[in-house]
Amino acid sequence: MSRDNFLRSILSEKVNMTPDGFVADQLTPQQFWDCHELFFDKILEIHSSDISGIEGYGNFNEECRTGNATYRDYLIDDFADDKEGYWYNWREMFDTTLLKREFFEQYYKEIEDRIPYCEDKRYLVNNFMFFTNMITDGNIMVGFPDWTFAGIGDFLTDIAIMDLNKPYMRIPELFVPYCKKRGIDIPDFKERFLCVAYWNGLNGLRWHASIDDEESCTSIIKSVSELKDRIYAL
Repeated sequence: MSRDNFLRSILSEKVNMTPDGFVADQLTPQQFWDCHELFFDKILEIHSSDISGIEGYGNFNEECRTGNATYRDYLIDDFADDKEGYWYNWREMFDTTLLKREFFEQYYKEIEDRIPYCEDKRYLVNNFMFFTNMITDGNIMVGFPDWTFAGIGDFLTDIAIMDLNKPYMRIPELFVPYCKKRGIDIPDFKERFLCVAYWNGLNGLRWHASIDDEESCTSIIKSVSELKDRIYAL
């Protein structure tokens, strides 16, 4: 079974993989705020998918399997220094790029401390929930055509990626009252959100540092540094 057909077989029938509309990145903040509940409704449909036949955690490979037995293995393995490919010996970047060891190690420790809150939280996640990867009509439809990094993990990953993409949209500040309105209880929300948000933040920072994108690195550092105060205030 192809990867796309595999995803279609487990996705909720309410999730649109071939949407018509415009890229959500074109929405102004006010336009998004006016329809943000629609986005959360559709994203949570992804997380309602039946994954009872799938084991492990992590992104799906070409055989539609995950690569890690535990959530800790998944998050920690992602920053291994001896992985073949683009990130082999990536820690050399501390001496050659904008990536600063002290900042990375500080928030890596924040991730490690919070992994127990995320362990056993298993959902289908898109894991690429940037506004440029969502299609909408701004009214009744939001769809998701890009599943490059789909896998199994804590569903708050998708919400955290949205916030990392556009922190000025105040995504968690909208998501918490949305959940209260819908009667959705998320145990240990703050610690789980910070865990996956810091993880995605460090991954994004590492990538942009590898291509010498100073503007994006500065933005991510600011967002990550301010996040704990934002989340603990909710």
